[in-house]
Amino acid sequence: MTGKRNSRHPRTCPLLLAIFLLILSEQLVKAASGYDPYKILGVNRGSSQAEIKKAYKNLAREWHPDKNKDPNAEDMFIKVSKSYEILSNEERRANFDRYGQMDENQPFGQSQHHGFHSFHNNFYFDESFFHFPRSRDFADSKYLLHHAQFNSDVLPDSHRRPYLIKVTSEWCFACIHIEPVWKETVQELEPLGVGFGIVDLGYERRLANQLGAHRAPSIIGLVNGRVTFFHQAVVREHLRQFIEDLLPHKLVEKVTDNNYHSFLDSWHVENKPSLLLFDQVPSVPLLYKLTAFAFRDYVHFGYVDQGDKHNTQLLQQFNINTYAPTMLLFKEDTEKPVDIIQARGMKRQIMDEFVSNNKFLQVPRLVNQQLFDELCPVKQFHRRRKYCVLLITSEEQGFVPGNKAFLDFAAANRKEVLRFAYVYQQHQQPLCQALLHNQAVLSPQVVILERRSQAGKVLFRSVSGGWNGSEEDKYRLNEQLELLQKDPTYLSSDATLPELNNEMAPIFLIQWINVAYDYILQIYDDLLYSNWREMMPILSLIFSALFILFGTVIIQAFSEPGEGKPRKAVPKEQQQTEEDGSSRASTSSRPPKKDFVEVTELTDVTYTSNLVKLRPGHINVVLVLTNASKNALLRKFAKEVFSFSGTQTIHFSFLNADKHCYWMPSLLRSASDAAKNESHSDDEEDSSDFTGHVLALNGHKKYFCLFRPVFTGDDSSDTSSLSSLPETSVSSESRRKSRSRSRSSSHSRSRSHSRDDGAGHKRGSNRATSIEVHHKLDRLGLWMERLIEGTLPRLHVPSWPSLHDAANNSSTES
Repeated sequence: MTGKRNSRHPRTCPLLLAIFLLILSEQLVKAASGYDPYKILGVNRGSSQAEIKKAYKNLAREWHPDKNKDPNAEDMFIKVSKSYEILSNEERRANFDRYGQMDENQPFGQSQHHGFHSFHNNFYFDESFFHFPRSRDFADSKYLLHHAQFNSDVLPDSHRRPYLIKVTSEWCFACIHIEPVWKETVQELEPLGVGFGIVDLGYERRLANQLGAHRAPSIIGLVNGRVTFFHQAVVREHLRQFIEDLLPHKLVEKVTDNNYHSFLDSWHVENKPSLLLFDQVPSVPLLYKLTAFAFRDYVHFGYVDQGDKHNTQLLQQFNINTYAPTMLLFKEDTEKPVDIIQARGMKRQIMDEFVSNNKFLQVPRLVNQQLFDELCPVKQFHRRRKYCVLLITSEEQGFVPGNKAFLDFAAANRKEVLRFAYVYQQHQQPLCQALLHNQAVLSPQVVILERRSQAGKVLFRSVSGGWNGSEEDKYRLNEQLELLQKDPTYLSSDATLPELNNEMAPIFLIQWINVAYDYILQIYDDLLYSNWREMMPILSLIFSALFILFGTVIIQAFSEPGEGKPRKAVPKEQQQTEEDGSSRASTSSRPPKKDFVEVTELTDVTYTSNLVKLRPGHINVVLVLTNASKNALLRKFAKEVFSFSGTQTIHFSFLNADKHCYWMPSLLRSASDAAKNESHSDDEEDSSDFTGHVLALNGHKKYFCLFRPVFTGDDSSDTSSLSSLPETSVSSESRRKSRSRSRSSSHSRSRSHSRDDGAGHKRGSNRATSIEVHHKLDRLGLWMERLIEGTLPRLHVPSWPSLHDAANNSSTES
């Protein structure tokens, strides 16, 4: 019997387990299919976005907990909001239609946690058993941010107040632990003016990527459109200090007895009213900093510590009550405040209203288009018509009395339809030219105008007689203003005003420094907290720039200019081959596509800059010509050197031998004298015709290379020399290179070769008259190539002879 009972028991257990799993799966399927956003909103699957939005608004209005006292109203409102979140997002709606999922980032098959949640609710499991919230708190639903809402509302609003944004997700354990601190921070800082937002990492993946948040929980600060991550312990005091650190540092100026005069007089430069807050706290309260941040473009803020002994004179002068915070607002009159507020519990709403009513001076200066738009708005309705009384003046001392009289007139005429302002003509010339029809301001002018469109169209009328601030001018202006209020057609002229110049805009360098400072702070923050995912694009950009920079420096360091390269020793056979090849080369080089080359004449004015003070590394190629040969030689010279004209270190000039006939012999004589110090040679340069000679002058190192004109006759032996040297120069070269036998033997051969060339030159001179003059420069292109290579002989001179000294020396010797 016992054996039979034991044999039946194993068969019964699998059967009971199968039944239990079947019931469990059925319960899960029912629970999973129980949530249908279409049924909750009462729309079908083919409904448009407009129909879904309309149904959501009706249900949200019906089930809002503040209006519906039903105990289930809060849960129903959350379901309606959740359903609208799903169906208003096309991706999430498509996922739900296909797979029954409600999160586009959730893998298929994991959407049944809602069913399990309903299942364990039916089995009387308390939600604290698993420490998961049953649903998002209703108080948090109003802080939920979406991608479009963030870019359209929150991002622009961050320029007026800072934001704290919490990044969370549904199954985040750490998010539950920081929830009490977050609620306390919201209750404390939201009344002060801090904005709050919540981003669901699962539902708003696109917004999370834009913020750079990839894990939950994360807390982000947003000020002026710049995102900053909070990395400290989540404590209320740390979050408060985090908000203070996000604000600009110079929002509020500390004012004492020593600097309050300069603070109140700053309205001339700042073009803003000045606001002073008196309080017993040594440091500036956060409420006051947030108010200063919101109105920093309109009001100059200062803070006075009533407990400081250095502020007794200030407290006595304005009769400040030390038992409650006091705010004084000053405009043009620095002795008497225009408005005062005093309260023990200073609220943000009271401060905003107080500052908003006093944003502008009595007569502000138009410094940008934004101020013009707010001060003189475009006419929309007859009752909201605003007339702008504009004084066109100058900041010179002679205009100051008229400006002061205009301020007094504006203070006495405080009508709602009139707005007084002034403008400096030298700062806003386009505006003044449009209103005065290009007339210069010899005396201040008053213009009454009414804006009609955002495009700049205005109706205006100039007050006749100008403005000197006399009683007659005030009476005439007051009379015309009364006529205008009775008859709006009094403004008879129209014009289209250009946009005003922004006089307060920082210069480009300051903007660049601010942007660079923000990037440096971001890189430091990412390095400190190892936020590599956000840091990689910036690091990639920096390393790419450094690679390009150092690569360029290294390439320039290893590449030397052609002039600085050492002259390579040419073998005897190769040198002979080059000389033979050059003698057999064609006498005409290929003309370039363009013949234009900028050639400067060496005169008394250009001689110093083009030669004596020529920059290091630069060479001036000078052609010697006469009046008779000028046109032909310059045309040939341009063709030969055109291919080298693109080099930045080579310049081209010409010297007229008819005007400066003694300069060339003086230069060759200086080179010969320098060579005689090393080599005693009796050969001299006796040629008197230097037409067609070309000199490559290095003004810094005081040397030159010489090209002798080559005549293309029948005898090729007459043209075998490409660039011969004078006897003394060759001797000088031989002295420098006489340390090796090979160079000495090469020198002796070049020396005898030069003598043969000289003899051939004398023989060929008899046939010079039959040769066209431009053929003298036939081989200048080959000579220029050797100049670029640095293989031409160099003739050194102790100093460059001046054009006048050369003539004087020649006459003295004669």
